[in-house]
Amino acid sequence: MKEKQKKNQMASDMGGEWVKRKIGSLGRVVTGKTPPTVDSSNFGGAYPFITIPDLDGRVLIDRTERTLSDRGAEILRSCLLPPGSVMMSCIATVGKCGTTTRPSFTNQQINSVIPNDEVDSRFLYYVFTQLGHELESAGGGGSVYTNVSKNRFSDIEVVAPADIGEQRAIAHILGTLDDKIELNRRMSRTLEEMARAIFKSWFVDFDPVRAKCRGEPMCSPPIGQAHRPAPTDWHWPRHILDLFPDRLVDSELGEIPEGWRVGAVGDLAEVSSGKRPNVRFPDASEQAAVPLWGGNGPIAFVPEVLVDEPILLTGRVGTLGSVFRITTPCWPSDNTLVLRANQQAAFEYLYLQLQQIDFTSLNRGSTQPLLTQTDLKALPLLLPQLAVLERFSVLARTLYNRNDEAVAESRTLASIRDELLPKLISGEIRVRDAERILRERGL
Repeated sequence: MKEKQKKNQMASDMGGEWVKRKIGSLGRVVTGKTPPTVDSSNFGGAYPFITIPDLDGRVLIDRTERTLSDRGAEILRSCLLPPGSVMMSCIATVGKCGTTTRPSFTNQQINSVIPNDEVDSRFLYYVFTQLGHELESAGGGGSVYTNVSKNRFSDIEVVAPADIGEQRAIAHILGTLDDKIELNRRMSRTLEEMARAIFKSWFVDFDPVRAKCRGEPMCSPPIGQAHRPAPTDWHWPRHILDLFPDRLVDSELGEIPEGWRVGAVGDLAEVSSGKRPNVRFPDASEQAAVPLWGGNGPIAFVPEVLVDEPILLTGRVGTLGSVFRITTPCWPSDNTLVLRANQQAAFEYLYLQLQQIDFTSLNRGSTQPLLTQTDLKALPLLLPQLAVLERFSVLARTLYNRNDEAVAESRTLASIRDELLPKLISGEIRVRDAERILRERGL
């Protein structure tokens, strides 16, 4: 409490009036609802229906898992949120935020504010991201099932510049960083989709082989083109077509290109189990900077490196299904399986092939899911000719390297944003100070 009072006094002393306001005075507070789920006609329309999983770190929630129809929207018309409404999850999982981009609805786990003309929507979003402690207190102080009611949410106090122009300047600084992060996120998704499209065309649909069978080369845009025609409209360059045969033959996996064969994962990679880290878990020391990977992704940090070469990783115990491509030093935990490609040319191909696999069908566990090294090694796999793998590796690696660069840049931007955010919205530093810091860091 003393620290909070100190920050409020600091904001007041730095010029420009900062005022304490209850959330309920910043606009109309709306608690979402869910239309009757027994009537499927309430769903599947043009209105985003935002639930907690949609609040996934994006500032602007422009796509959602579910939508409402005109009928569903009419039932919830009193809960309609216009663009620029700021949302906060307030039941069970609390503190997740987002902003609407078009007329939208939320379920009952989310409270939202439709800002009035005294507060900037983007600034309010950033204020909301820092309300974790206040939300927990309003919801019962750390109970197992936190529930921040509309009234308690409305009564939470925040501090903000009285001048909306200063609010907008603060939001612009932070928003510029988040906009770059979102741009990188979109680029990464596009690069991944491009790699998958080439993989599917070459190794699932066998488009180059079928083109040679017809004797009609198709049209292929350069890698990176924004608007890609359907694969059936591509023109295949001669150096690509020359890599493929001109007929398909039967195999145990169905039709495959002549000269290719059916093998197993073990033909392309060494498979081993991860290892339990050598430190107490979790390690909170400053030296712990190496990601510890589990079957769902990074779960903590440890001080030592177990693997310093590119690997593929999937769950061994407990969690099956996800496949991760890891190109930085890491420590795979003992509940994972690690795949090391026998040759660099097979790395990206193997990654995309494994993503096609339903690992739950290989489950040998009784009380919890289990994937064995033996079963993974023996998994049937199409083995293309080496020249095809090498060419695909060059194309895919170019895309994934650009993706890795975007991810690394986003991590840096997020770190800077997280450093500036609490200081800016509390008044600890001013906009000119933040601008100087960004210039010093080349942004």
